[in-house]
Amino acid sequence: MPASSRVRTVFRCQECGEDAPKWMGQCPACELWNTIVEEVDLDGSSGARVTSLRPSVPARPIAEVTSEGSAPISTGVAEFDRVLGGGLVPGSVTLLGGEPGIGKSTLLLQVLAPMSEGRPVLYVTAEESAQQVRVRAERLGSLRPTLFLASETSLPHLIGHIDQVAPDVLVVDSIQTVFDPALSSAPGSVAQVRHCTNRLVNLAKARSMSVILVGHVTKDGSLAGPRVLEHVVDTVVSFEGERDHELRLLRATKHRFGSTQELGILAMSDAGLLSVDDPSEMFLADRRPGVPGSVIVPTMEGRRPMLVEVQALVVASTLPQPRRQAHGVDSGRVAMMLAVLQRRVNMPFTGADTYVMAVGGAKITEPAADLGVATALASSLTGNPLDTFTVCFGEVGLAGELRSVGGIERRLAEAARLGFRRAIVPQSVTTTGAPLDLLPADTLDAALRSARILE
Repeated sequence: MPASSRVRTVFRCQECGEDAPKWMGQCPACELWNTIVEEVDLDGSSGARVTSLRPSVPARPIAEVTSEGSAPISTGVAEFDRVLGGGLVPGSVTLLGGEPGIGKSTLLLQVLAPMSEGRPVLYVTAEESAQQVRVRAERLGSLRPTLFLASETSLPHLIGHIDQVAPDVLVVDSIQTVFDPALSSAPGSVAQVRHCTNRLVNLAKARSMSVILVGHVTKDGSLAGPRVLEHVVDTVVSFEGERDHELRLLRATKHRFGSTQELGILAMSDAGLLSVDDPSEMFLADRRPGVPGSVIVPTMEGRRPMLVEVQALVVASTLPQPRRQAHGVDSGRVAMMLAVLQRRVNMPFTGADTYVMAVGGAKITEPAADLGVATALASSLTGNPLDTFTVCFGEVGLAGELRSVGGIERRLAEAARLGFRRAIVPQSVTTTGAPLDLLPADTLDAALRSARILE
């Protein structure tokens, strides 16, 4: 190998790009901490004089560029197709992240089974043995003659499998365990993950091969490894859920071929992951009407409306600092609602433990749930339940005012479809021909009185 093309490792800052002679905690150029990582470079590449080369494909007017071959291919899993905008695009690279044991391997086997009809697909398992994956595939009914399986961690051997099978779809589970022996770094290091991902991305573009890379996540739920991974790939999909609940959520945080406003909802069962066509009905299946502290909130996940039950429990506390716990809702907004209720509505929560949760494993992050959370807290404190056929939504300001939110028509239509008759909404909502009766209110106090929580 010529000296000019020898592989070597360098230490480079991920923020400013400055090279360092060795790893150090602080970059000497930008003075940021923990930004220097080990990377792969070629001897003589830095500082080499750039020369002009004739491009292999000349530039053309954009109107002459065709979109043939970029139509998405259905994965056979309706909720996965919803998030991807119809399916996998040939030549695209998708990064799928999720906690261990959430069901990533199960989902991918269910995706590859229908996609292998008429085309070769390759599943590379770098964490489990081929026998383990085979047993799972048999349980899911995913055994197909054109579904190839390889247990491999070495990048050169992985590329050899690609050359042998020539797959249309490739799955690598997971990218953190694949390594290139030419690098001295350990598997899972920043240099290995970045280098292996770049090689697979280049192969995907050159062969028009759809690639799905499985990524680990950290304790805070973000994808492990260098941040550059999310910039290199075309799509980043997060697979969320709790092991104690059957509900699983698919979200696209980045998607070059479509919208990131779609949500896929799946349910884990003995037969694998099943698509949930009506999540609102699933969330409300075991609801007990007429219980103080229970409120139905029409939420929006992207463009998809869902009705979620928010429950609150307020009990007297003997602790000098009462408990404040929230599950499935933003704890910061719950604390804000407690402050607004105490200051603007004169409801005492100082000596009480408060517990707020979104039932069924749902997660609510939008401000439209403010009114529902505040109403649930007030209902639990006073013991007055909200009417069984009434929903409420709206953002609550620090002055106690109610503010409008987006997706009004879809929220109301979803509530009316499930049999609700009334909706407590902000005063500024001016929807004509609403499918149910609107009870507008300008303040939180007025909304609670309209709901008969306050007499």
